Amino acid sequence: MQGSEKSSRRGRRSTTMGGMPLNDMPWWRWRSNVRSALHMLSDPAFQQEAWLAGRPGYGDVTDAVYRLVEDTWLDNWSAEKYVGTIFRDSQEAQLVDAAVLRVLRIMHQVGADAPVAAYMEHQGWPEAVRAAREAHVQLATADGEDPDTVPRSLEVLAIMTGQADAPA
Repeated sequence: MQGSEKSSRRGRRSTTMGGMPLNDMPWWRWRSNVRSALHMLSDPAFQQEAWLAGRPGYGDVTDAVYRLVEDTWLDNWSAEKYVGTIFRDSQEAQLVDAAVLRVLRIMHQVGADAPVAAYMEHQGWPEAVRAAREAHVQLATADGEDPDTVPRSLEVLAIMTGQADAPA
């Protein structure tokens, strides 16, 4: 990732403000971040044209994984925990869990800061992309959006979630 590029990764977790953790977000922000990550992870053409080409504004694979698990802690527990808030039903949760597990397995094998090519060349990448695609299509369709549109930039995501002033 280029140094001047905005990323959705935040430097460190904040403590509290008025007793409420600063990283607490309404469910729709969590869903937007999860959907954004799944969208990018599920689109091989996007990965070639944006991540592999180093196109600014879209982060990298690690950034997408961060959006997928950081605020939701889906790397620590099942998406089932969020049925009724972030996810509409158990089917969405199961699809998200499958994608998270596949992507995290690869990230742990190649390393969080591995180049995009290391992820894309991993033998399990096509299955991770397929799992992310299934989850992405389910969530996008449930939200009344076309799952085949091009992923939004991190800047657009920040504007949509009201985090445009969030530190990079």
